[in-house]
Amino acid sequence: MRFAGDGGVVAVPRRHKITVVGAGMTGATTAHWCLVEDLGDVVLYDVVEGLPQGKALDLLEATPLAAVDARIVGTGSWEDTRDSDVVVITAGSPRKPGMSRRDLLTINTAVVSEVARQAMSRSPDAVCIVLTNPVDVMAYVALRSTGLPPQRVVGQAGILDTTRFRAFIAQELGVSVRDVQALVLGGHGDTMVPLIRLAQVGGVPLTELLPKDSLDRIVQRTRQGGAEIVGLLKTASAFYAPGAALAQMVAAVLRDRGRVLPAPAYLQGEYGLQGLYTGVPVILGAGGVLRILEVSLEPEEREAFVRSAAEVRSAMDELPPDF
Repeated sequence: MRFAGDGGVVAVPRRHKITVVGAGMTGATTAHWCLVEDLGDVVLYDVVEGLPQGKALDLLEATPLAAVDARIVGTGSWEDTRDSDVVVITAGSPRKPGMSRRDLLTINTAVVSEVARQAMSRSPDAVCIVLTNPVDVMAYVALRSTGLPPQRVVGQAGILDTTRFRAFIAQELGVSVRDVQALVLGGHGDTMVPLIRLAQVGGVPLTELLPKDSLDRIVQRTRQGGAEIVGLLKTASAFYAPGAALAQMVAAVLRDRGRVLPAPAYLQGEYGLQGLYTGVPVILGAGGVLRILEVSLEPEEREAFVRSAAEVRSAMDELPPDF
């Protein structure tokens, strides 16, 4: 956009554009967080006529209250997503009571494969962030379906798992969540690896603040964090925390923050693993995953991490060959 001023024609910088695929609770919440943070203009896409349009209009009407000038549109046309800087994929079947993440594999492979192709063909330079479960496998599906460089396809799970871990630690100790530092590695599921050894509260090792039985209980609750919410909601899964985690990743990319964040990234020899996505600490900035950080693991931690990666690999082996 350009406009004429006293000094002549002045170029107006292009605003960032964020496409969120899927206007369910998580997609709409992600759009909400992106707007509140004024990360850019948002396109909310869904195949259900009226759903993205209605939620986008509701969010647009809230922008004066949030004091942001970002624009948001809801659409069922892929053309409206063209030239996005970030594409966030939340579309797919949600997890229901009694359903494991792997139960979602077949149906969500078809969904993610199609929407990734459609979105990225119109925004070939965008960073693709995948939330759809089972996320470690779905990130791989998006990578294979689009042919993008691995650094531009990343999953969202590690931030969510870690923020749950931090929240439960703070709740147990009665301290501010701001003073809790923690890290969760591995696949997004029951085999995830919360690293108790590296967790700190205000610089104090967590192991000096809580007994083993309390630590074990927090680790187990972290692993079951999503299932606990599904069990309470009955017909839906978590959306507030996942949406906030996605917005944090979008901000890291669009503002080139170089954030060190845990996320499912494509491993090509790191941690001795090859050709799969699993949760590891990455440096996230403009262009996506700038670097994968390798953390030194104790034998027991490494065994748990390898076991978690093997679970992801097992799910990958069940993918249809022609997706």
